[in-house]
This record gives sequence, C-alpha cells and structure tokens, in this order.
Amino acid sequence: MTYVRDVAALARKDLLLELRARETLPAMLLFVLATLVAFRFALPADASERASVGLLWVAILFTALLGITRAFIPEREQRVLDGLVLAPVDRSAIWLGKVLATLAFLGAAELVALPAFGLFFEGVTWNTVAAVVLADVGISAVGAILAAMAAAGRARELLFPILFLPLSLPILVGGVGAAVGDDPARYLAFLALYDGVFAILAWASFEYVVTE
Repeated sequence: MTYVRDVAALARKDLLLELRARETLPAMLLFVLATLVAFRFALPADASERASVGLLWVAILFTALLGITRAFIPEREQRVLDGLVLAPVDRSAIWLGKVLATLAFLGAAELVALPAFGLFFEGVTWNTVAAVVLADVGISAVGAILAAMAAAGRARELLFPILFLPLSLPILVGGVGAAVGDDPARYLAFLALYDGVFAILAWASFEYVVTE
C-alpha cells in the first residue's frame, strides 16, 4: 500500500504542476489538432484508408514526443530528481508516477485527436480506439525511462527523439495494422506484448538510470 501511495503522490504532483503551469498539455492539444488539419488538406481526396490511419498514428507519436520530451527536465534543472532519488521510496515508483501522468496527458490529447480524425477522414473504429489505449501504455512506459536518460545529457532535446522514435516504430505498425489489417486481434495482441515487455524492462532498470 505504501508503494501505491507513493506512486499516486508522484503522479498527482506532475498533474498539479501541469494544471498550474499549463505548458505541456495546451501545446500537445494545439499540435495534434494542427497536424490533423494539415494532413486533411495535404492528403488527396482518393487516399487510401491505410494512408489516413498512418497519418493519425504519426500525429499521435509526435504529439507524445512533444509532451514526454520535458517529462524530467524540470526535475533535473531544479534538482528535484536528486531529492526524489534520496527519498525513502522505491525508485521505480518515480517511473510509474511519471507513466501515469503521461497517460493522462496523452488521453487528454487523444480526446481531441480521435474526434478530429473522425471528422476529417473515414471515422474511428473500436479497433483503432483499443489500439490507441494499448499504444499509450507502451509510449508512456518507454518514454518515461528514455526521458529520464535524455534529461541527464546536454543535448536532451535532440537525444530523446533519437532514442524514442526507433522504439516507437512497433507501435506504429501495430496501430495501423489493428485499424486496417486483416487480423486486428493479432496486432492488438502484439501491442499488448510490447507493453508488457517494455514496461517490465523499464520498471526493473529505472533505478540504475536515475542513479547514474
């Protein structure tokens, strides 16, 4: 129960800071909406469903990239992370709290992105919604640990995309396949496997990342 309270307190801290500063979430909302509007006018009228769904996933991944890039930068700059590491809490709770806060931000952005996509393009299927939910877990799990690694470097704004984008390619493949593939269940299972593997790896290795 102590672990759960620690995670909840850390996630609440990130959410409250965002509600007060209003920096990350408004930028994510404006970015994903502007990206979909641009895609709507750039994509030919006879474009395939796969192309339009692919653009949705590109918008989601780059919106996540925008939000997660600064996940640990305030803690590093103000040396808050040092205090969290020295606090009598399991260090993996720091990662899990950041994951939950990131999930909340992504969910809020997608509450705008999915209706906008449905309005501009072919509509949104339940398979797409399920794939987005599963993808958010993987994006948050991988993004939180990579953001912690990148925040320690000097070129963190450059380093994080280099680390994140290659690892997010399976999410892109799974998301598009779940929406327009011949066997959506297989792609959804693939996304769930991705979530499980990378969540376990990130949870187990986060302690070593923040102590370096």
